[in-house]
Amino acid sequence: MALILNIDTSLDTASVCLGNNDGVLQVATNDNQKDHAAWIHTAINKLLKETGFPLKSLEAIAVSIGPGSYTGLRIGLSSAKGLCYALDIPLITISTLKMIAAAVKQKATDLICPMVDARRMEVFTGLYNKDLLEISAARALIIDETSFDTFLSSHKILFCGNGSKKLQNILSSPNASFIETIPNASELSDLSQNCYINKQFANLAYSEPLYIKEFYTPGRKD
Repeated sequence: MALILNIDTSLDTASVCLGNNDGVLQVATNDNQKDHAAWIHTAINKLLKETGFPLKSLEAIAVSIGPGSYTGLRIGLSSAKGLCYALDIPLITISTLKMIAAAVKQKATDLICPMVDARRMEVFTGLYNKDLLEISAARALIIDETSFDTFLSSHKILFCGNGSKKLQNILSSPNASFIETIPNASELSDLSQNCYINKQFANLAYSEPLYIKEFYTPGRKD
């Protein structure tokens, strides 16, 4: 029975979740995006205390690796890495898009398209089947009414995530449906348990956030 701490700071709401083979034990969330860095370690300590587990009982740390908020991804991954180094336990990294898809998989009949808002008409997106197998890799996409015509011609797609709202306003295919959900680190629990069982661990020294697009700082010269 693996006791795994799951961390997500990639989206507007940050969350931490403690889980094992029996499922989710407890979840804590924070809606103040500007406060994620200050909140996360206090939340982890409180989570462990309330569930009665000492820090050293953790067997792995899982974190949503992106795409998502540039700052949030750095906060989550650095926190996860620090704990893994200190406790000498493995790191598990999971796509934020897969986490979002996991939150709605029970509602899907065919394909799932998670979307993370990337401002204006751009999103970070990918495609999964209802078993969460990746059909189309994560990418940045400027959406319009024809963006998913090829897939929608022969598949039903359930769109989800905070970026899907902008597509909902322009897409009218009968094969497209939309669902509102706010995923959190509890969606990582089953995924991370599966990774642990199959020893799918990330390289602790070299793991980096999945930004997809390079972070741009005004005035920077490369």
